[in-house]
Amino acid sequence: MDTGIASVDACKATTCNDVGSRPQNGAGYAIKNSAPVPASLNSANSTLGSHLARRLVQIGATDVFSVPGDFNLTLLDHLIAEPGLNVIGCCNELNAGYAADGYARSRGVGAAVVTFTVGGLSILNAIAGAYSEDLPVICIVGGPNSNDYGTNRILHHTIGLPDFTQELRCFQPVTCYQAVVNNLEDAHELIDTAISTALKESKPVYISISCNLVAIPHPTFSREPVTFSLAPKMSNQMGLEAAVAAAAEFLNKAVKPVLVGGPKLRVANACDALVELADACGYPLAVMPSAKGLVPEHHRRFIGTYWGAVSTTFCAEFVESADAYLFAGPIFNDYSSVGYSLLLKKEKAIIVQPDRVVIANGPTFGCVLMKDFLRALAKRLDFNATAYDNYFRIYVPEGKPPNGNPKEPLKVNRMFFHIQNMLSGESAVIAETGDSWFNCQKLKLPEGCGYEFQMQYGSIGWSVGATLGYAQAAKDKRVIACIGDGSFQMTAQDVSTMIRCGQRTIIFLINNGGYTIEVEIHDGPYNIIKNWDYTGLVDAIFNDEGKCWTAKVFNEEQLIEAIQTATEAKKDCLCFIEVIVHKDDTSKELLLWGSRVSAANSRPPNHGQ
Repeated sequence: MDTGIASVDACKATTCNDVGSRPQNGAGYAIKNSAPVPASLNSANSTLGSHLARRLVQIGATDVFSVPGDFNLTLLDHLIAEPGLNVIGCCNELNAGYAADGYARSRGVGAAVVTFTVGGLSILNAIAGAYSEDLPVICIVGGPNSNDYGTNRILHHTIGLPDFTQELRCFQPVTCYQAVVNNLEDAHELIDTAISTALKESKPVYISISCNLVAIPHPTFSREPVTFSLAPKMSNQMGLEAAVAAAAEFLNKAVKPVLVGGPKLRVANACDALVELADACGYPLAVMPSAKGLVPEHHRRFIGTYWGAVSTTFCAEFVESADAYLFAGPIFNDYSSVGYSLLLKKEKAIIVQPDRVVIANGPTFGCVLMKDFLRALAKRLDFNATAYDNYFRIYVPEGKPPNGNPKEPLKVNRMFFHIQNMLSGESAVIAETGDSWFNCQKLKLPEGCGYEFQMQYGSIGWSVGATLGYAQAAKDKRVIACIGDGSFQMTAQDVSTMIRCGQRTIIFLINNGGYTIEVEIHDGPYNIIKNWDYTGLVDAIFNDEGKCWTAKVFNEEQLIEAIQTATEAKKDCLCFIEVIVHKDDTSKELLLWGSRVSAANSRPPNHGQ
């Protein structure tokens, strides 16, 4: 992790009091000048603000999520002036960060703009979540006037100390690069290094820009930014060949090998490579829960989600009984391992990470890219469909939930039965932290259907902002968000922004009276929340401006009618459907998962601690 800090002087060449050093990690990317450079821009466009705006458009972040504050107002003026850039005002910084997270999941990069410290520390939680999920989010902060650096002055929006580095220090652990731009001379280098590092590392970066520098022309910004050309990462060829040979020997000896995709497939850009391997070798193909949506579920040998004791039907039995398994990009944490209860053996496993391969208890091969390894391995494996043939032979499909009286209180499993029928290649599912994790895992995704949730960080409330960002990036899809009432109360305000943006999302608000996922881990009165009139709240936010439709349903008959209205008459509206269910109506998977995570959390200290 590197930090670039400019000199304290703003734009004059009179004095220069250095407070840090310029970044030294420029290696690893290149900016090529292979195409003719356009004529110089006029001075109005030769500013730091206009350069940053053009850079964001160039990398694909054509929507920027923001909250105004006095330190970033001039910067927002310049972003708004860029024709290819759409600045979206959010209700708070946390949701702006969540929106940039959701946007990056669809578009490949996201950006948010907030003000110094009060805005920066508010968005920090969302940036930490993006870091945990390997998402390149450009976090831009409007910083203090450059003349105030090093003066011992106390500024507003700070904790009352003349040290302006508090915000920077908070961002250092959750971003891969930090740039403090308080001098025009090296602003171009700092900004470009930050953005290219975010794209290269697939992690968030932090850029603080002094508020008085944004509108000043400077020669370094006098030309249109040259297109980035990031130097591609390369596998060590000898290491690749050795890793493939060892893996092929290991797997070709196995009788019933399986493949399992993990969440690091995204950052490794190896989803297609895993499919190529599955096509070539004939092994059953499963995914870890946090990789749902990264592997096509219509693949002929797809067998479901591997999540230990809460896996989809028959999946765990085949993965854990295999005599060899290849995990591509796994994360084994307490949640994905169901409280560390997976029945896996290291001596049977090949673990493939984005740049490393580990084979059983034996050799480790570094500097080997996952997608190169999987594609090369596909050419070396013998075709072996034994495990899949056995799976197909004994598999019994999970039955659909029994029909009830359509006027009886609605059951959660019947609700998701109907959500399943809504899915197509033109839809995407956003699952909030909670029981929606487990119910949405059981959805069968049609070809092209998107799917996102935040499993590593698991921040309750993430889905509202993420839905806003994902829907803004993927306008060709209709987003279906499944959000619990407790999570919604955290971040509800930005339904307002969805309406302002004309989004067509369908939100299912699952009203069961509290934090159900916490109840199953450890119950207590703190898991019960004040009930809201959720449809009434959204109607008040709507306030007859834009397109929005709400419904409150208590039974299956009303749900069917609401879904029909949302997908037909109100297909061009934001649709908010509040679903009233019993507080104890949960998936069986949550019950089992919660008990095992609780057991892991309550382990006594080791002897001597």
